[in-house]
Amino acid sequence: MARKNKIAKKIGRSRKKASARPAIKFGPLAEWVGFNLRMAQESAFEAFSHLSREVGESPGRFATLTLIAENPGISQSTLGQAAGRDKSSMTPVLDDLVRRGLVSRARSDEDRRTYRLALTAAGAQTLARLMACARRHERNLDRIIGRDHASFLRTLKRVQKIS
Repeated sequence: MARKNKIAKKIGRSRKKASARPAIKFGPLAEWVGFNLRMAQESAFEAFSHLSREVGESPGRFATLTLIAENPGISQSTLGQAAGRDKSSMTPVLDDLVRRGLVSRARSDEDRRTYRLALTAAGAQTLARLMACARRHERNLDRIIGRDHASFLRTLKRVQKIS
């Protein structure tokens, strides 16, 4: 009984805190696609982050592992371009994945300055666990998007090409 009272008090306090927050006026941002796209991406990223914590990895690691799995032997620079990351942010990610035994790096026979990347067995196992989280996340997003999934995806891909 005491535990129920503590929980009820805690819920009451959190509701009071939420209602005590001032309403924010977003002005034109409320109707701007770019702002809403960014806010939706942040929410989707946070939701996937929550699921991927079960595996102990971040969403960014999922994308990196997936791209390497789908493109065995991919170079570090090509991977960075595909992931939308520059070399300075890609290198620490790969260093971490190599250090933890999820990815292997090998010098290219054609160009000794280039590294070729591949998943290790441990990397494949980690990716499989992350893929299960990603599939759950996609099902959650599909519930929101509904039957317009294909159209929505086409629109997002068109937006990606505007820069």
